[in-house]
Amino acid sequence: MDFLQRARNPWGQEVLVRISWNLFWLALLAGALFLAFHLLFRRQQRSRASEAPTVELAALGKVPERIVRHGLTARLFHLVMAASMLVLLATGFLPKVGLQFSWLTTHWVAGVILIASILFHIVHATFFQSLRNIWISLGDAREWIQEMRHAISAKTPAPPRPGKYPVDHKLYHHAVTASGFAAMITGVLMMFRIETPFFVRNPYLYTDATWGWIYVLHGLSSVVLVTLTITHVYFAILPEKRWITWSMVFGWISKADFIAHHDPRRWPPEGRRQPEAPPENQATAAADAATEAS
Repeated sequence: MDFLQRARNPWGQEVLVRISWNLFWLALLAGALFLAFHLLFRRQQRSRASEAPTVELAALGKVPERIVRHGLTARLFHLVMAASMLVLLATGFLPKVGLQFSWLTTHWVAGVILIASILFHIVHATFFQSLRNIWISLGDAREWIQEMRHAISAKTPAPPRPGKYPVDHKLYHHAVTASGFAAMITGVLMMFRIETPFFVRNPYLYTDATWGWIYVLHGLSSVVLVTLTITHVYFAILPEKRWITWSMVFGWISKADFIAHHDPRRWPPEGRRQPEAPPENQATAAADAATEAS
């Protein structure tokens, strides 16, 4: 099976042209295999869901009935990004599998919308949100290893409850970021080969060999995004994950879901880290919380 396509240019040089579309089918297969693998272990994972370390009542404090998880701006960004991504994947791959239509203009317009939304998100996340919530620390790496070991063997204790985002969410975010930026940067360069309002068409901007690598990198990042999209949609519709999906629609999660899946010491429900109670006050705080809960 060939993964890269080559051709000879007018000077007789063999250069890369693009990826082989066999990689598209391989990306679909990878997504299907991941779904099948996860479904096999899903029952075991659900049976261990309650084994995560419990959180002391003193750490819960006064948790509101609804905890804001995503603000309106973040939800609108996600909607625009998801719509433009789906349009890009559809216009990029459907013509290659036999569904012919005029796709080029729709494709690059969707790409421009995606890039604009990503740039907006970078500014919004940098200055109006906490980037610390999404970065992967050494502690996150250790917890992820512990989580994988726990999934394999029940003898390994479950990792502590996460803050706002579990480690697997952070890993997915970084994978989408890397593949997405590769697709966007190469996509902008490829726009020099067509007529757009942004650039003067110049197909001779790079050599044939360089254009080949640009097309290959664009194709590779795109097929990776196919697999990532499959897994994202899969987890979004799982019954035990729908509380996360609904939080992207309505912006909040319930108190029960917050307590079941998050550690309030790592993600305070008020959006700011609360000072820990002195040791002499912890027993009193726990008793007060127990009285309030009852």
